[in-house]
Amino acid sequence: MVREYLRIARGLERLLPGSLDLYGPAAADPDGPPMSAPDLVRAAGRLARAVPDALEPARADFLRGQLVACEWTARRLAGQFVPFVQEVRAAFGVRIAMGSEDGYRAAHRELDDLLPGPGSLADRVAAYRARDEVPRERLGVAVRALSEALRERTTTRVELPPGESVAYRVVDDAPWSALHRYHGGFSSTVTLNAGAHLRHAQLAQLVAHEVYPGHHAERCRKEVVLVARGWDEHRVVLANTPQSLVAEGAADLGLHAVVGSGWGRWAAGVLDGVGLRFDGDLAERVDAATAVLARTRQDAALLLHDRHAPEQDVLAHLRRWLLVGEAPAAAVLRFLGHPVWRAYTTTYIEGPPLLRRWWEAGDPDERLRRMLDEPFTPWALEAVEAP
Repeated sequence: MVREYLRIARGLERLLPGSLDLYGPAAADPDGPPMSAPDLVRAAGRLARAVPDALEPARADFLRGQLVACEWTARRLAGQFVPFVQEVRAAFGVRIAMGSEDGYRAAHRELDDLLPGPGSLADRVAAYRARDEVPRERLGVAVRALSEALRERTTTRVELPPGESVAYRVVDDAPWSALHRYHGGFSSTVTLNAGAHLRHAQLAQLVAHEVYPGHHAERCRKEVVLVARGWDEHRVVLANTPQSLVAEGAADLGLHAVVGSGWGRWAAGVLDGVGLRFDGDLAERVDAATAVLARTRQDAALLLHDRHAPEQDVLAHLRRWLLVGEAPAAAVLRFLGHPVWRAYTTTYIEGPPLLRRWWEAGDPDERLRRMLDEPFTPWALEAVEAP
């Protein structure tokens, strides 16, 4: 069962490069000729129906969800018409809709109060972001300081394997702000996109998201807890599957899970130690307001792929509600137009509130450990009752 799942995952990667992160024996070339998209549709659908009931329930649920997502991705690659909302539902196990413009207006009013002064709100937000940007030549020292501080916070709550390590690299032009790759053996590489004009508070969130207690810590823990049991399906992370939505939601929760309220002031203290200064309290409040506006990115995906709106209308929606200029709006559109990432924004929009509700319903440290260790699906998290 697992060998065939991994063969399907590698087949999707062959047709859609960049959608798979894998290590160890899972990276070996499959036996037999490469599968076409129609072959993958049939193989994934057949295997999803054949997941044996004898497997542990959580493992069977995980594999079924992954295989259904693989089948629907393969349908799109095979040229079948797949309505975007249905594609998202099959890929991530969630239903999506346009955000509330009233909610966006309320967030704009909050930002207007936080960033007073002359000029339009969009101009003031842009000026604030420019002032808060970390110079490219200081990204390395900032990341190392935050990484060490967040690792210390994380290891007081969950055990990490001895010798785990993370390497960082910086690029200048990518469709994302940061990207994590796990190599196995408790080693990862995180690539930061300086072209995204990373800000001090944003950098703290990215390090928590990608490393401690985010993706790197999760992959290390799953290698120890699940892969060591022979659950080799966790040697891979496949984009556009329920696994990705849960992983992104858990990683987004990282800073709140190990620092909590006041994380802005905490991050400011860490970066002050390496000569980088910013107003952490203001950054945290601005972040809370702009987090509401992040949903406009999913709006843009719906407008583009579901309603087939002209690109200029999508750009106008982003500029109006996300309070960004033409270049950042175009970067969002470029991400949404990428064959791998066209629907992936949903993981960042729907994953965090789902994981936050579940995490807050129990003991925070115990649920942090479970988030890192267990093969949850979105629907399983929704169904869990608070203790």
